Amino acid sequence: STVKVENSVIGPGVFIGKGVVCVIHHHEEASIGAGCVIDRSIIAENVKVGENVVTNVGEDVPNKLKPKVYSFGLTTIGEDSVIPANVKIGKNTAISGETTPEDYPDGVLESGETLIKGR
Repeated sequence: STVKVENSVIGPGVFIGKGVVCVIHHHEEASIGAGCVIDRSIIAENVKVGENVVTNVGEDVPNKLKPKVYSFGLTTIGEDSVIPANVKIGKNTAISGETTPEDYPDGVLESGETLIKGR
């Protein structure tokens, strides 16, 4: 399948896998696995996203921890974070650190949630 990238800033060293659609913003040294649907997301440096990850799903509810920071329906993934394969991430969410499938109940980080893992 083809790769479709729109409204994006793609830095050097970014790998975009086959079948990825609609990436909004990237910095250098990020990698996005095959089959991902990355929509309305901010992905920082040195982030690794596994295969078949879908962002910006579910209801548009305010972030519980910092509603004024994590807003506008965006998914925010901080630098050096790892997102495991086959998970869905909601709107107004923030993720930081090396996350595992166990951090996503039923494979989902619900809208409005913040997931911060120690380094």
